[in-house]
Amino acid sequence: PFLMYVAFTSPHDPRTPPTWYGHSYKPADVSLPVNFLPEHPFDNGELVIRDETLLSFPRTKEAVKVEIAKYYSMISEVDYQIGRILQKLKETGKDKNTIIVFAGDNGLNVGQHGLLGKQNPYECSIRVPLIFTGPGIPKNKRINQYVYLNDVYPTLCDLTGLKAPSTVETNSLAGAFKESVFRGREEAFFAYLNLQRAIVKDGFKIVHYNVKGQSSIQLFDLNTDPTEMNDLGDKKQYQDKLA
Repeated sequence: PFLMYVAFTSPHDPRTPPTWYGHSYKPADVSLPVNFLPEHPFDNGELVIRDETLLSFPRTKEAVKVEIAKYYSMISEVDYQIGRILQKLKETGKDKNTIIVFAGDNGLNVGQHGLLGKQNPYECSIRVPLIFTGPGIPKNKRINQYVYLNDVYPTLCDLTGLKAPSTVETNSLAGAFKESVFRGREEAFFAYLNLQRAIVKDGFKIVHYNVKGQSSIQLFDLNTDPTEMNDLGDKKQYQDKLA
């Protein structure tokens, strides 16, 4: 038995995509996100931090497309390298008896909402890929439920017949591969420093900002507004939901 943990630097900033592996994007190849903004509409507490300073303010469409092209190129390199791992598993015959988990630790805005980095509670930052494949895991099954990356560990314990230590507080997702209905968590909670808190529940997201003594709220209906362009926080008809 073996466990291999592979962590890629890409597509973290500074964005320096390699070209040797045979595929890269140019600014003309990419489109702007629908929720592109030149600047974030208010101070979220982290408007001037490492990756937010990669471009000047306000953002221009041309400059953001350059960053997106670099971002996609670096993701393509990760794809290429993962392909090498999968190919070696096939060559050694271990692909039939290996559980593979593909996940990201965070996303990036790269122009969405006027931001470039990850220090924010928008979906493009906090919602990440999570893919399982291997023996006992059904093919082409997609589940839309709330889970945490911390849930991966007890899941792997379940799938390999190991007992998770009593100190583990997260949930196994193994039921998602066996049950016809998998419910996941009722909500997901997010925190960034002492500046931002967010809860996602029933398809809605509430965000609370505490910046320089000023408190502000956002409310999004992710079912109808997945790109979070319509803040419902000050709408009268949503005050009960907000409460």
